[in-house]
Amino acid sequence: MTTDNRVDTYASLRIPDFRYFVMNSFLITATLLIQEVVLGYELYKITHDPLSLGLVGLAEALPFIALSLFGGHLADRRDKKRILQWSLLVITLGSVILYAVFQPSIVGQLSRTAQLATIYGVLMLIGTAKGFYSPASSSLKPFLVPRELYANSATWSSSFWQTGAIIGPGVAGFIYSGLGFDNTLLVVIGLLVVCFVLITLVSRKPVPVSNEPVQGFRESLKEGFRFVFKTQIVLYAISLDLFSVLFGGVVAILPIFAEDILKVGAEGLGFLRASPSIGAVLTLAIMTRFPPIHNAWRNMLLAVAGFGVATIIFALSTNFYLSLIMLGLTGAFDSVSVIIRQTIMQIFPPDHLRGRVAAVNGIFVSSSNEIGAFESGLMARLFGTVPSVLLGGAFTLVALVYIYAKSKALLAVKLM
Repeated sequence: MTTDNRVDTYASLRIPDFRYFVMNSFLITATLLIQEVVLGYELYKITHDPLSLGLVGLAEALPFIALSLFGGHLADRRDKKRILQWSLLVITLGSVILYAVFQPSIVGQLSRTAQLATIYGVLMLIGTAKGFYSPASSSLKPFLVPRELYANSATWSSSFWQTGAIIGPGVAGFIYSGLGFDNTLLVVIGLLVVCFVLITLVSRKPVPVSNEPVQGFRESLKEGFRFVFKTQIVLYAISLDLFSVLFGGVVAILPIFAEDILKVGAEGLGFLRASPSIGAVLTLAIMTRFPPIHNAWRNMLLAVAGFGVATIIFALSTNFYLSLIMLGLTGAFDSVSVIIRQTIMQIFPPDHLRGRVAAVNGIFVSSSNEIGAFESGLMARLFGTVPSVLLGGAFTLVALVYIYAKSKALLAVKLM
């Protein structure tokens, strides 16, 4: 056997369109997380209310859920690149408004209630744009690489995304400390402009759109849901990620851990936010050579179990370094499930359904980050911060046991 048959670890990155795509994925992830971290910290300093942090997630999730299905319908019938460009313009506009609403000349004319209402309104605008951006981005990616590189491209796209998730929160606290809140938002606006340029460079060739007969909007959406619910591996992959992120996520309430429990301040918050992604990127680096798609379903079940256990230990920890390690493990385990789910989402949906299936996936998974943020803030307010995280980790393990009992047949499925 010759060396020509060996896997090229960098195969997807040798394709220019895919390189621009993942560079944008890295940058927009880092940029929006910088904004999210500093905005959450500023809000908590203003209100000292855990629910205010949860409302940040809810404000983005509601329009995302309401519009994502239409966004998927549109992505299957319109130029995906154009949808991404318009969505980025709206997100940039939202950041400009956030910058304006914190200026002293504006703050002096607004009551505290009016200022908070404007902030949450802007977050709803950003959530609206994400409702179109997310399915268009997910459905564009498979057209940028040949089918035999789907697993490789899923690993690299996750790596770039997770690296952005490290850089964003990792530098947010330092930028906030060094430049202040207002100047950090100016940095965010500048980076969003760069994201627009990168998307403009992606896919200069025409992007395939659906050639199926024109359907009504309702029937179009039903077709996407029918595919998800009749394809067990897609349904259960979405469900596992949904429950682990919805109940087990702690990211939204990390400002409380940083400020009140671990007492490490804004810089410590940056490390806490970055830790899950550091664990994820280290794991993803390994998975570029050793993809987890052999015995994929077993690996996904084990990864979600590890995520739940690490979340419970984090809840009990009062040591900053142990907390960092446990958060790092949650990122490591989550990255395994993300690679498997992304590979499933690229292999199984037919081309003409990719936008709608991505939208369904986005509602049940991507929005669960924001709904999970609201759930975290609400539970922390009702039961206390530590008990709420303990309950979340326990719920994750209960959901895992249930899905395992329903999905044993999937243990024999081979993805590639």
